Amino acid sequence: MQEQEHGLNENGQPQAAAGEDAAGRQETMPSDQELIRTLELQSQEHHDAWLRAKAEADNIRKRAQTDIANAHKYAVENLASELLPVRDALEAALAADNSTLEAMRQGVELTLKQINGVFDKAAIREVHPIGEKFDPHRHQAMTTVPSDKAPNTVVHVLQKGYLLHDRVLRPALVTVAKAPDGGGA
Repeated sequence: MQEQEHGLNENGQPQAAAGEDAAGRQETMPSDQELIRTLELQSQEHHDAWLRAKAEADNIRKRAQTDIANAHKYAVENLASELLPVRDALEAALAADNSTLEAMRQGVELTLKQINGVFDKAAIREVHPIGEKFDPHRHQAMTTVPSDKAPNTVVHVLQKGYLLHDRVLRPALVTVAKAPDGGGA
């Protein structure tokens, strides 16, 4: 028993002191300075990573702004390239000497076909609403006239309107029916 009190185990060998592991090595706590240095290094690594991430985010934002500016600047590029042959056809018609009225008419009809093709490619559609109910989002009423048609029906189109997909580029200028003598639209 006495041997155990002096740090010997039952086989007579010295017992491991507190803080030593099974292999006999003593665990040591890092000094405060070592701990501070380790934490400073980790802090610097995190700070550097944060700076890189911030710079990358700024670069992405700047690239996106440039892309958006270019998209706005060149949005009509396809439409413009489709319109160039139409302009060429009109200029050729004006430059032609000794054109007959019939030749001029045929040239204008072909040019109109070209521009209709451009409109189709660009999803530009006519608004020609005779007989439809007046829609203030797509039509602009220029006047009302007494008519036997239902009130608020478009009876005459003064100027066609146009849609780009479903957005109004230009409303149709229309005459709208009102009830004959006494009713109004």
